[in-house]
Amino acid sequence: MSTDDEMQPAPPAALPESAAMQQRYGRTARRRFRGRLIAWVAGAGVAVVIAAWVVWAGLDGTSATVDTQDTAHTVIDSRSVEVEFDLTVPRGATASCAVQALSEKFAVVGWKIIDVPSSDQATRSFSETVRTSELASTGLIYDCWLT
Repeated sequence: MSTDDEMQPAPPAALPESAAMQQRYGRTARRRFRGRLIAWVAGAGVAVVIAAWVVWAGLDGTSATVDTQDTAHTVIDSRSVEVEFDLTVPRGATASCAVQALSEKFAVVGWKIIDVPSSDQATRSFSETVRTSELASTGLIYDCWLT
């Protein structure tokens, strides 16, 4: 009896491909060079885009910032809440802020947009009363922006 190893023929030796076969299947030196060139150009393009973004977004440093800090809230009654907050904007800049009141289920039950006039002080404290549609459990700043 013979085993399976004895029945299978030996694999043929690898034959070198002829130039015609390489040309037919696109394995020429010129094609390899073109593929590498495309990869280098694409990599350089990505590097230029990343460098431009870093300069534009990270190193610019001239953008003004607005900073808020909720300091307190007082539920006055079932129809209003008082929100106290600190606002920091560049001196001489005007801003607007959205103040909101939330219920126990975190639903918005009151909303008010306030306009903040310019001032020589960068950081100021404010207190705003927000009317609500039902009993609020908290009041806070939603967002502030320069105007």
